[in-house]
Amino acid sequence: MGTSRFEIRDQFYLDGKPFQIISGSIHYFRVVPEYWRDRLEKLRSMGCNTVETYIPWNLHEPHPGEFLFDGILDFVKFLKTAQELGLWAIVRPSPYICAEWELGGLPAWLLAEDGMRLRCTYPPFLHAVREYYQALFKVLAPLQIDNGGPILLMQVENEYGAYGDEQAYLEALRSEMQKNGVTVPLVTSDGPWGDYLDNGNLPGTLATVNFGSKPETQLPVLQKKIKAGPLMCMEFWVGWFDAWGDKKHHTASAENSAKDLDFILANGSVNLYMFHGGTNFGFMNGSNYYGRLSPDVTSYDYDAPLSEDGTITEKYLEFRKVISKYANVYPMTFSTEIEQCSYGKQAVADRVSLFSVLPDLALPTESPWPLSMEKLGQNYGYTLYRSYFKKEAQVGKLQLLDTNDRAQIFFDQQHFLTLYDLELQKEYDVPSGFGHSEQIDILTENMGRVNYGPRMEYQHKGVNGAVLLNGHGHAGWRMYPLPMDAEMAEKLDFRKDYQQGTPSFYRIPFQVEKRGDTFLDLSGWGKGCALLNGFNLGRFWDKGPQKRLYVPAPLLRQGENELILFETEGKTADYVRFLAKPELG
Repeated sequence: MGTSRFEIRDQFYLDGKPFQIISGSIHYFRVVPEYWRDRLEKLRSMGCNTVETYIPWNLHEPHPGEFLFDGILDFVKFLKTAQELGLWAIVRPSPYICAEWELGGLPAWLLAEDGMRLRCTYPPFLHAVREYYQALFKVLAPLQIDNGGPILLMQVENEYGAYGDEQAYLEALRSEMQKNGVTVPLVTSDGPWGDYLDNGNLPGTLATVNFGSKPETQLPVLQKKIKAGPLMCMEFWVGWFDAWGDKKHHTASAENSAKDLDFILANGSVNLYMFHGGTNFGFMNGSNYYGRLSPDVTSYDYDAPLSEDGTITEKYLEFRKVISKYANVYPMTFSTEIEQCSYGKQAVADRVSLFSVLPDLALPTESPWPLSMEKLGQNYGYTLYRSYFKKEAQVGKLQLLDTNDRAQIFFDQQHFLTLYDLELQKEYDVPSGFGHSEQIDILTENMGRVNYGPRMEYQHKGVNGAVLLNGHGHAGWRMYPLPMDAEMAEKLDFRKDYQQGTPSFYRIPFQVEKRGDTFLDLSGWGKGCALLNGFNLGRFWDKGPQKRLYVPAPLLRQGENELILFETEGKTADYVRFLAKPELG
């Protein structure tokens, strides 16, 4: 593309000529790198001229001062691939991205500091942002259009008007971006409702809006706000996300969405959110909290024009017809060969209980009182809290204070109670059969930190308060971090004891002659997570609506593969199945 110039005046201008942005969202971190080119080619063939992506702080700085920009986090390769295909880019590197992503992309280690305040001018938060930006923009700034890269626009914050109204914070972010070499035009994006636009707007940047329907109502609100500037829907929500326990997979009418897209393009520019949703691999799903906890499922299919596994949908074809009225569309020829494969039933070969291998998996931290996951230096997964009783002790009442999100309580390794969300706030009677026990284990699970709204600062996981026994705080705890990653999986010894009905690991070896995309069907299994060749595919839960986990072909090996399931409920089968199609519920 060469060095170019992008400007915002009465409309967008590329090298002095009016330019309509027709963009689609693809999050590189939700797609295996081997498929980036395929997804970008399909975006271009639908008629889009731009790709938009967030940048998740929590992945790029997993621990303070540790910066990662390779593998699935190599956004340089992603954006240069887009550029090779003739696509421009919008990058949204806000500290906060929402995106139905764990803590909205903010790193969990921020919460290890007592009194931390997020998304404001609180000095320790801004200090962490500055350190991150210095590392980030060294890599990102050279990709701007005036440096010969594909980036046209960047965003200062994301939907800040729905969270706060501190103008000084927005000004501080913009200043830090510009100090670190950002030269392209800047935007904000907010919902066009109530005072969101006023709260989230920053003079000197272009305000854009996010919505999923009724553009004939939403765009005039933006027009009134910006007066002479170009109209842009930064997030045109073409579908929606699913939460565990939803009755069915969320879908949106392709016909209605296409009509709304036509109206937007007749009046301005657009970014489709999402063009391709991808997958919340590992424990990266976020949660919402409106009276109760609603963690999102592993799939981020979003009912997007391109499905989770990259399949072209009816919505894609309808959008392509609309876009063809405003821009050139290209032949649908794609360079990446992708096949869907079924590998059938694969049997469980080995089983071992968590309690048997716990000392092998983690070195415990000892403390008189329980410490939250963040205080233990752990970000995601499970934490087990263990303590012992005096022989003469009798427990009659139990209560967990300030504990999230889910806790399974065991006395002498026998299951007593499972508590979730609001249930964790109550006191419970302990029957005499459990009350004379010598040991208590509390297995806590981080189900995904809230990614939107004022509860973000209250997302400490594990036990952040106390364990009350008979009304008083119990002292003397050993705490075992269980992140369920490749390093931990290598420590599993399946020769040790298996106790049915307890949280356990299951090993399923299987052979693959030809690698293809497949879906791991976990019918008959309860709740847990799945690691394939050391890669955490994500969570499963029989309450649905998601029934199968997407397995991209690049995660498979030709020959021997190993699947490890961690299941917490004692609900298991003797096998799993690998099938060629999803079951979206």
